[in-house]
Amino acid sequence: MRWSLITASLCVIGLGLIFHANSAQAALEDILYEKGQITKEEWIKAKAESEKAAEQEHKKLDQEFPISVHYKDGFDIQTRDGKFEMLIQSRVQLRYSYNQEGDSLAPASLTSFDDKRDSSFRVRRARIKVGGHGYVPWLKYYFEHDWVSNTLLDWRVDVARFKWATLRVGQWKIDYNRERVDSSGAQQFVERSIVNAPFTLDRQIGARLGGHFFEGTHAYLVYNIGVFSGTGINQTRNDDKKMLYMGRIQWNFMGRDLPFSQSDIEYTEQPTGSIAFAGAHNRSDRFNFPTETRSVGVVDGQFEINQGVQEFAFKWNGLSIQEEFHVKRVTNRSTSLRTTSFGSYAQVGYFPHALIGFIPRPLEFAYRYAFVDPDDSVGSDVRREHTVAANWFFAGHRNKITVDYSHLTQAGGFTPVDRVRLQWDISF
Repeated sequence: MRWSLITASLCVIGLGLIFHANSAQAALEDILYEKGQITKEEWIKAKAESEKAAEQEHKKLDQEFPISVHYKDGFDIQTRDGKFEMLIQSRVQLRYSYNQEGDSLAPASLTSFDDKRDSSFRVRRARIKVGGHGYVPWLKYYFEHDWVSNTLLDWRVDVARFKWATLRVGQWKIDYNRERVDSSGAQQFVERSIVNAPFTLDRQIGARLGGHFFEGTHAYLVYNIGVFSGTGINQTRNDDKKMLYMGRIQWNFMGRDLPFSQSDIEYTEQPTGSIAFAGAHNRSDRFNFPTETRSVGVVDGQFEINQGVQEFAFKWNGLSIQEEFHVKRVTNRSTSLRTTSFGSYAQVGYFPHALIGFIPRPLEFAYRYAFVDPDDSVGSDVRREHTVAANWFFAGHRNKITVDYSHLTQAGGFTPVDRVRLQWDISF
């Protein structure tokens, strides 16, 4: 530590001496010119030579120092040999809600709103992200921590030597469905739909192999297959001898990649779309894993869960469309009872500036419809969501304000609920 401090001090002193010497030289040139001892041409030439010498000296110092630091959507630290890189980013979501919402954002029934009919401010998310590569550009890493819940969310390593076969190990939101994989900072609405909670696989610990084939053609395919413990975030112990298995195939039918990010803030010039199908198998001690707690009397691996999803996404010239249809069958291995659940959402967003030029370019409007049928054998439990939203993008998804209004209903005589939310999402 002592030698590091000495070295840093010497660097600062050296830079100061160089700056002082250059300033003194510039002052001498100006004095000689003012006294008429050199001509204007000689003064201009001397100034140019002085600036050139200073620039060369700065380049030399930059080359000798092994690390470069600059800001690029975060603080980017790199070694000059290109072997190591670290990008440090942070993000905060500040939210106002009326009625107040719970963390699940998709209550089991509207009765869970009854004791929350008030307005509130909250810091919904406050996160730090660290990612980059080490030793070689294709050995990548990523960590993400949430200060609000004091939870380590992601920790993963990617071996991305070949685009057709990339290995990932660690913990992350596994590549099952688009709405969940879309970052909470790249959403079109304040939060995900009511479909998310009952059907998400969320973050898991395990390994995944994925890759791309036929890129640039109408046969462009992206695949992901993985095996995981199946017990959720930061849970290193499995609840039985079985693992969670997941597979996904995505067809980019226009031959172009469609990133996991909502809203067409880029005003995509060429139509870009994808169709995907995914499936998963797991055993769990929870019916709706991982969004509910384990019930009393339930044994490990009591519920056998098989689920699948069909997905569509499209972007073009300010228009964005996204849709998913979920089905899940849960078998209670203690009673042999089976429950089948369905859920779906569809959302559309549009930047009207693409059609009417005088409307501000950063303004987007969006609409989403969603429903969840927790048990197809029961006719009075279907929940529905209608949400409209407006976004104003100051710097894309890195700095935006979103306001949305939701009308939530449930069959069986429940009183509908109306909800308004306002959120500022900003990244540094």
